[in-house]
Amino acid sequence: MLEILWIALAYVLGSAPWGLVIARTFCGIDPRESGSRNTGATNVARLCGFGWGVATLLCDVLKGAVPVWLAFRINASPVFVSMVALACVLGHVFSCFMKFRGGKAVATSIGIFLPLAFWQLLASSLLCMLVIWRSGFVSLGSLTLVTALPVALAVSGQWGWLPLSLAVWAVVVWKHRENIVRLRSGTEKSWLKSKNKGAAAGNAAEGDDTQNMNPQDAGRKDG
Repeated sequence: MLEILWIALAYVLGSAPWGLVIARTFCGIDPRESGSRNTGATNVARLCGFGWGVATLLCDVLKGAVPVWLAFRINASPVFVSMVALACVLGHVFSCFMKFRGGKAVATSIGIFLPLAFWQLLASSLLCMLVIWRSGFVSLGSLTLVTALPVALAVSGQWGWLPLSLAVWAVVVWKHRENIVRLRSGTEKSWLKSKNKGAAAGNAAEGDDTQNMNPQDAGRKDG
């Protein structure tokens, strides 16, 4: 009975829309109506700034990590712990607080594996960050992470968590189906391109201002 209640509680905790709460409370923005229209850390960072994106990321990771860690202490059975972990992920994707809509579950997926397969998760996360750094696509990095994790678990012989990692892979890939289409068509938004465009726009605006100045003002600006 305790196990069933804990699975239900894990779903409710996973449903907590921290991205929405943070963006609305501190930025006055509804992330479901701006940017990528997603409540995840990436969109919150775009709309509210890097710091609030990190705060969202941490909250989404913790709402996966804490219930799973406690579940492992209640009953270390891989079946039970996997059900609790999957409940956290599905809560994030189908939030009972947002009419059963939600985010893409990458951060919460990271959270559930923190207490279960730390080193395999670390290796997959480093590969994820490398892909993001090289390509500029957060979505591609996320897909790399959930694809690399089952491989890392299999290679290291952690068979108990392999079914969970494959289920998480299926959920995350399904939630990224539109991103996959955009990646294939070359229309996916890149963080690197966004930064370059912002810098170019700033330089162009500064150049226009200089051209519109009279010679004395331009001289003072250069000085």
